[in-house]
Amino acid sequence: MACFLISAGEALVVTAVAKGIQHHEEKTEEELRKTSDKEIKANPYPWSRRLMLLAYLLWGGVVLLAFEHVWHGEVVPWFPFLTAMYDPGDAAEMLHEMATVGVSMACLITAVWGIIMGVVSSILKRPEKAPLAEAA
Repeated sequence: MACFLISAGEALVVTAVAKGIQHHEEKTEEELRKTSDKEIKANPYPWSRRLMLLAYLLWGGVVLLAFEHVWHGEVVPWFPFLTAMYDPGDAAEMLHEMATVGVSMACLITAVWGIIMGVVSSILKRPEKAPLAEAA
């Protein structure tokens, strides 16, 4: 009924943290460029970019689930917006669904993101191989 609200809350927090880290990374990079004579190589996958990927995954899930709940009439465009809020029995069921389904979906999305980041990190740590000489 309202399980997408858990992912929406996590997405809000992750987006805010990513924006804060991005600001800090840009500020640090500018300071390094000012103080260093050498060319600074930019990190292709800084933490802000990685966290924004998680935020995009979460926001995508929120949009799809919200659409599905609107489609089934569980979310309506008038107050209190959730049909489960009209009856206390339905509200208890909604909170249980949020605590079980919503939290497990958010954890699953975060775990998949963690696996993706692990694969990306292992690929980035691989030494570059010299290109093979073309046979004549």
